[in-house]
Amino acid sequence: MYKLVINPISTPTTVDPQIARYFYNLVPSDIVSGTITIPSTSFTDDCGNAVTSNLTTISPNGGYYLLIVDSVVRQSGLFTVATTGSSVVITQAKSVPIGSPITLLVNNFAPVSTSKDYIT
Repeated sequence: MYKLVINPISTPTTVDPQIARYFYNLVPSDIVSGTITIPSTSFTDDCGNAVTSNLTTISPNGGYYLLIVDSVVRQSGLFTVATTGSSVVITQAKSVPIGSPITLLVNNFAPVSTSKDYIT
């Protein structure tokens, strides 16, 4: 008769958040028909540099956007980020005063887990 013993071991997991922050102040020319459309090149980065290409987009298996308008977090259903990162569209423009600071946070995670089962 054989006896099978499985010794559980801990599974080390590392999570490396990668956060990009973009900043913008609302100008009237970005409002059309009650919708705000902000091109990626209208944003600045953490260092105050103008963004010259598309914004960072979320990872399909571990990311999310957070939009802050006038220090208030917006519901995810009230804005979209183009799949290419070329623009941000905010609905209900009338609720956002001209000159309001708008911050987009892009949070991506790349969790890595390794585990081995030992049978003795």
